[in-house]
Amino acid sequence: MFRPQPNAEAAAIRPTEPLVRVEGVTKNFGGVRALRGVSLEVRPGEVHALLGENGAGKSTLIKILSGVHACDSGTIEIAGQPVAFDGPAKSRAAGIAVVYQDLSLVESLSVAANMMLGREPLTRFGFLRKQKLMAEAGAFLKRHGIQLDPRAIVGSLPFAYRQMTEISKALMGDARVLILDEPTSSLTSDEVQVLFDAIARVTSRGVGVIYVTHRLDEVFQISQRVTVLRDGANVGTFVTPETDMKRLVAAIVGPGHADQTATPEPVASAVLAGKPAPAISLFRVSNDRLSGVDLTVSKGEIHGLAGLIGSGRTEILETIFGLRRVESGEIAVDGQPQPLRTPTEAIEQGIALVPEDRHVQGLILEHSIERNVALARLRRFARWGWMQQGAAAKDAATVIRKLAVKAPGPSSLVKTLSGGNQQKVVFAKWSNPPPRVLLLDEPTVGVDVGAREEIYSVIRNAAGAGAGVLVVSSDLAELLLLCDRISLVVEGRIVTTLSRGAIANAEELHHLLQLTQAEDQRPPYELSA
Repeated sequence: MFRPQPNAEAAAIRPTEPLVRVEGVTKNFGGVRALRGVSLEVRPGEVHALLGENGAGKSTLIKILSGVHACDSGTIEIAGQPVAFDGPAKSRAAGIAVVYQDLSLVESLSVAANMMLGREPLTRFGFLRKQKLMAEAGAFLKRHGIQLDPRAIVGSLPFAYRQMTEISKALMGDARVLILDEPTSSLTSDEVQVLFDAIARVTSRGVGVIYVTHRLDEVFQISQRVTVLRDGANVGTFVTPETDMKRLVAAIVGPGHADQTATPEPVASAVLAGKPAPAISLFRVSNDRLSGVDLTVSKGEIHGLAGLIGSGRTEILETIFGLRRVESGEIAVDGQPQPLRTPTEAIEQGIALVPEDRHVQGLILEHSIERNVALARLRRFARWGWMQQGAAAKDAATVIRKLAVKAPGPSSLVKTLSGGNQQKVVFAKWSNPPPRVLLLDEPTVGVDVGAREEIYSVIRNAAGAGAGVLVVSSDLAELLLLCDRISLVVEGRIVTTLSRGAIANAEELHHLLQLTQAEDQRPPYELSA
């Protein structure tokens, strides 16, 4: 991996003047102090990582820089000039471009049209020059090595490619400062490298990058400096080559909590010994995206699915959950064949799904915790067509305590929670009764260090209670951390399944995935039972 260097020519122009200087910024929301005198400097050609747990103040600071919020006190300077943004338009005019986790794309338009939105080439009569639009967007994508078809309709793309479209849109503008909020949360290793290469090209022109991430390994791969926020205040700014993972983790979680980040061992349960009972089995399952998938997940096993975006990993989960039709083959739950034609049938069989995009697929953000928790089993709380509010609230309060959801109470709106606590609410929907099969698609996307460890504990507890757990994750180190076995998925089929002990590290697993892309090549390991 490369470490992009600050652009020497840009830095030589004004060696002491940062592109962005934030001094003593505060922000209150009612009685809540979101920012407490935060300061930050970003230099020309620098990648400056911004770290902190969910609720630390990172998002509030980004929204102030982007003009969404105004600060209550403090100053902001861009290239030495004081600025006061009263809206996103002024922020963009000052050269600040932001790519949020929640994408702002027009899904009915093409990749090129989204990239050029607001700066489309027009004829003198005001008509769109479509060929020129496609040519300019295509040339930009080719120049930056971004594997996107400019003609593709954004709504038809997998999430990772929509995210790359958003990033390309921001990079294509005349940005002096680029803010990236969790840009790699759903990207594969290869796509992450494409993004890092694009960032290197941007910083070589003197653009400063604020890089927000929960993946600490990325900090050491791409940044020159790191600023850590905790409880809305600065903890410190570190020169990346002069610090280490342990020091950053201690700064993020605070004194007395560093043990939360200790690296746990994989479950390595008794699943692999003897012949445990299967929780879910797929026999030659095929449909529009899958081709003869054979897979068995045992009771008490955590089983990973590794593959590139579009390989069919998510489609396996969707087929089991009844979101995709089984055209041929068979699915068995607890050894008994089941049709699983709809999610309702899957839920009745004890199958639970935690989807990749919790905001769109997993939660209703405008509703309370108790309503979201009740959604998966409304029949349980319904009497003669009426919702039993008391029973639903009591159930929600129980799971809030069990999963340590940080919220004032069951009536709190889900949209007011941090990303990690929102994800816990998604898990909470399936906690009572406990599932027989738990399907997880990118379970820790956008989740901070402490909450991630808590979610890992929830996953292990589900397996310990006898559930079969099937996990999709683009974070290969996460799969190695959690799983007893890992199956490699290529073009809608499982090409091999490996025991955890057969894989040395994430780099080796990534290499194996690359090998599987070549026709008739298989990893040099024996298949595990």
